[in-house]
Amino acid sequence: RALPWASLLLLLGFQPQGIRAWCSEKDKLSVYVSDPDTVKFALNTFNEQSKDEYAYGLSLILSFSKVQTKQPDIFSMKLQLERTICKKHEESLDTCPFQESHERNNTITCFFTVSTQRSANQFSILKKTCSEGPPK
Repeated sequence: RALPWASLLLLLGFQPQGIRAWCSEKDKLSVYVSDPDTVKFALNTFNEQSKDEYAYGLSLILSFSKVQTKQPDIFSMKLQLERTICKKHEESLDTCPFQESHERNNTITCFFTVSTQRSANQFSILKKTCSEGPPK
């Protein structure tokens, strides 16, 4: 009876090696993220594809898991993003503060599935689904 659960844990990638803690800027949620570069890639891709003139920053990591452990690695994550006061192509986006308004259209929740080939330093978005507002 415990064997299916053990297999599920392996499939979901709950492996202790190389896991680092990532805390959101607001310290409302702390999620263990095994590959912070994957989160940064998802955020950068979102900003590149967004039609908004302002950049979005990461406000919360709602979930993060490794769903495939063989190469390429595949990660799923749910991120809460907020509009910043910086335009998309400014250099200091990592330190850019969020806009003061907390209206629904300043917050976006996105689910990403990202494939990574670490040996070649390649990332690709397999799936992206976003909705306005905080998670429901």
